[in-house]
Amino acid sequence: MGGNHAHGTHAHGGAARASRSVRIAVLAVIVPVAVATLAAVLWMWPDKPEAPAGGGSALTKVTGTIVGIDLEPCPEQVQAAPPGEPASDAPRTDPRRCGTARVELTSGADSGQIVRTELPSGPGTSVFTPGQKVVLLHTPDAAEATEESGAPEVSPYQLSDHDRSTPLWLVGAAFALAVVAFGRLRGLTALLGLAVTFVLLLQFLIPAILAGRPPLLAAVVCAAAIMLTVLYLTHGFTMATSIAVIGTIASLTLTGVLATVSINLTHLSGITDEASLNLDLSHSVNSQGLLLASIIIGALGVLDDVTVTQAATVTELARANPAYRFAQLYRAAARIGRAHIASVINTVILAYAGASLPLLLLLSIGRQPLGDVLTGPALATEIVRSAAGTLGLIAAVPITTALAALLRSRGSAADEAGEDAPPSGEDDDHRHAPPVSTPAGGRYRTSRPPATELPPPSWPDRSADPFR
Repeated sequence: MGGNHAHGTHAHGGAARASRSVRIAVLAVIVPVAVATLAAVLWMWPDKPEAPAGGGSALTKVTGTIVGIDLEPCPEQVQAAPPGEPASDAPRTDPRRCGTARVELTSGADSGQIVRTELPSGPGTSVFTPGQKVVLLHTPDAAEATEESGAPEVSPYQLSDHDRSTPLWLVGAAFALAVVAFGRLRGLTALLGLAVTFVLLLQFLIPAILAGRPPLLAAVVCAAAIMLTVLYLTHGFTMATSIAVIGTIASLTLTGVLATVSINLTHLSGITDEASLNLDLSHSVNSQGLLLASIIIGALGVLDDVTVTQAATVTELARANPAYRFAQLYRAAARIGRAHIASVINTVILAYAGASLPLLLLLSIGRQPLGDVLTGPALATEIVRSAAGTLGLIAAVPITTALAALLRSRGSAADEAGEDAPPSGEDDDHRHAPPVSTPAGGRYRTSRPPATELPPPSWPDRSADPFR
């Protein structure tokens, strides 16, 4: 009896020491990363932009409501000839609506007044009707400029776009109510995390890049700040959340390395459209760094989903099967992770394809060979973006699963519950075998056949949060 007791106590002490060592190792990674991220955010936080110099009046936006529209014939234009055919001088009537709109201003210095402005009739312009709320551009110097030049009088107000503030507020309110109604407290914390993400993106990342900070460094710091804040705010300060954070850090680092290597191998400049060209020429933004930054920020949104799911999966498996060792937890959770990855990869590719759909249409119209299309800078950029993000996503499953299984394996679970861990030399089936019954025939039978490994995981009906 004494020997058995001593052996059990020794095993429990070893399990406790192993559990504490894992927790200390986790904190040894999380705390320095959090401190370094906070210091980097404070150091890189951009100053407020200076007010534009000069005493001239700036272009401002005001809102109003259309009270009436006066239509008139559109000016005749020359019909453009199709490619390969001679030009035609036959005039045509512009199919778009032309005329003027009477708008009652609801903001600005002239609020309450009714102004008249021309209806926009260029390609892709919106259709305006009476009663709609609109946005107008106000140029106070327009009247003075026309008087000095002798040109016909031009209204200082011009129709710009529809006022979408009210519909967007309604859509946002419906979204928030649905999240809170289903997620309750967890949904509320998720909304707070979303607000933090928007603040860091709009108030830190974008101004920092425009202020001349290296785009890659700014993206790494912003991604770390979003990850630490949102994951802990949403899932609580638990070891499972810390494992998800470490898995995300490792996978995001791998994604950045793969993206850097891929961009260098394919000689991508990062300039694929007028917006990136304008940023490179007018604001001296490093286009390659901006491409890397976009890959990192885009990958973060999918990586934290995978790492949190794997950490929660391992936690539930360990709770349902306390006798599972590291290898058994890892194999069971990895099977779930592979199914998750198989569907998420398709989601990532479709997301990038949807964002690049106009580009794909233009390339299809050009009737270029498929090889030229795939190796062109525009589509090659999307291929590199998708491949780097997907490889990081695949790596997130084994990394996070291994870390979570190490934390939640039998020794750690026993230490967390305050119970003695079973002796390490005993066989699992004997340890968890049901009582042996002796029927009248004198032959011994067990209530289940012998097994060579632990039974498959059981999923009890419990409402416990896997992150608690």
